[in-house]
Amino acid sequence: MTGRKIASTKLAASVLDISAMRIFVAVAEAGSFVAGGKAMGLTRSAAGKALTRLEDYLETRLFQRTTRRLSLTTEGHEFYHRCCRLLEDLEEAEASIRQNSPLPKGILRLTVSEGYGKMVILPYIQVFLQSSPGISIEVSFSDRVVDLVEEGFDLAFRVGSGATSHQYITQVIDRTCTRLCVSPEYNKQWGKPDSLADLKDHRRLVFGLGSASTAWTLVDKDHRQITLNGRNHVRFDSGDAIRTAAIAGLGIGYLPSFMIDGDILAGRLVQLLADTRGEEVAIHAIYPNRRHLSLRVRVFIDGLKNFLSNH
Repeated sequence: MTGRKIASTKLAASVLDISAMRIFVAVAEAGSFVAGGKAMGLTRSAAGKALTRLEDYLETRLFQRTTRRLSLTTEGHEFYHRCCRLLEDLEEAEASIRQNSPLPKGILRLTVSEGYGKMVILPYIQVFLQSSPGISIEVSFSDRVVDLVEEGFDLAFRVGSGATSHQYITQVIDRTCTRLCVSPEYNKQWGKPDSLADLKDHRRLVFGLGSASTAWTLVDKDHRQITLNGRNHVRFDSGDAIRTAAIAGLGIGYLPSFMIDGDILAGRLVQLLADTRGEEVAIHAIYPNRRHLSLRVRVFIDGLKNFLSNH
């Protein structure tokens, strides 16, 4: 073997092979060597050998193999998400050099606050997918704090709290105000509170478990800020659950207007103490602090801003 060939072999052994990454992603998404290899124009044997070489190079097992199924290891999951981002960045770079207009492609992974996700994000997703057929979306509805990088999410939407870590970038994309609300049935059974002072004797439906603060901050008609605490009839870790409980007559909710406007209009809920107002709450888009924001995330956020301004 000539010196040039030896050098070339050593270089290949020390550089991560892009084609191997593509094969790995295809097999991971298909869940089998046969289907993944076929998607890449390879036989099962060729796909299996390519992934064995990749695991040898990484010195890490990426798949758990049994006679019945193929599944990603913990390291495999992390590597899969990173490979997807790298390959999508590469496609965008190639398209920009060729002066093509790159279209967003791939899987967009979202984590959204449950109430905002159901009331606002889901209707927007229906519109977004019509104009971006190359994208598929995975959505996790959760009000808990999520580590985007660790759990493989591209984008989060959170009501009332942004990111505090330098790992993330936060944009305010919407604002809402909170309102006191209750079902007509509750008012009939327990009486309608006529003042903020009356609320302390009523059944409050509170967001936050454990040591989380249960106080409500409101502004009265004289522009005085009032912090209200009292009996916590039931505590929840889901704003959507508070809405459902309020409609069922379980107690008084204190919720963002986007969650309850439709219910008030339909008569399922009524607003209490209309001459008071709650806090204005920001809705944040949060994404990892990367040098280049992926096209699918950028297009989704820009489209959502237009959607909100038109609705």
